[in-house]
Amino acid sequence: MRIAFIGDIVGKPGREMLKKYLMKIRQEHNIDFVIANYENASHGFGLTQKNASEIVSYGLDCMTGGNHSWDKKEIESLFDSYEILRPHNYPDGVSGTGCKAYEVAGEKLGVVNLMGHFSMPFSDNAFRNAKSTVTKLKEQGVKNIFIDFHAEATSEKMAMGRFLDGKVSVVFGTHTHIQTSDNRMLDGGTGYITDIGMTGSHDGIIGMTVETVLPRFLTSLPTKFEICNDNVRVNGIEVIIDEYG
Repeated sequence: MRIAFIGDIVGKPGREMLKKYLMKIRQEHNIDFVIANYENASHGFGLTQKNASEIVSYGLDCMTGGNHSWDKKEIESLFDSYEILRPHNYPDGVSGTGCKAYEVAGEKLGVVNLMGHFSMPFSDNAFRNAKSTVTKLKEQGVKNIFIDFHAEATSEKMAMGRFLDGKVSVVFGTHTHIQTSDNRMLDGGTGYITDIGMTGSHDGIIGMTVETVLPRFLTSLPTKFEICNDNVRVNGIEVIIDEYG
């Protein structure tokens, strides 16, 4: 089983990179299933119906979200129309789900989307949610489990990796948009990387123009961020799961 996870899609430049390269990546690497984080896909904030339909047509099988999942109100109707997840540890009663199982290459694949706590909206405990969700998936016969932990703090992401080591296939971080160089196999056999980066401009500030971001740091006043179009790249990871898990 070969799985690709594409880092946070940022605006039109990120979507255009998927259009140009995703099918090529799938073919050249014999990818069975592609997951991508959608939460910045529509001008950097949330996901619209139009953009959901667009990026799915480029070859995505499943999309995960984060704290910006709700920035476009139409997301509510998209949960029933597309393979779209939102953080699973949002409180009970919130629409959508953060956990789905799929049949991939003759095996079951579980995809779980969780959100951290530091500098994030209020949510249920991500670690307790992860434990109960993984347990339920395994009771359903799902052996291969991927965790997208959408979090700000490196310590939280590393803690989640250690917490789930030996219990899931891979724990990878999203949200901070800068790919880390700490990909490894943890002691219990779980793959881990703190952040897989983004699909967007690498010449701005995490996908936005320098000119619209810097004033907020200088004045503490709100500013309207604009998408940067320069030096656009696809960041992500490829994971190969063999018969040993």
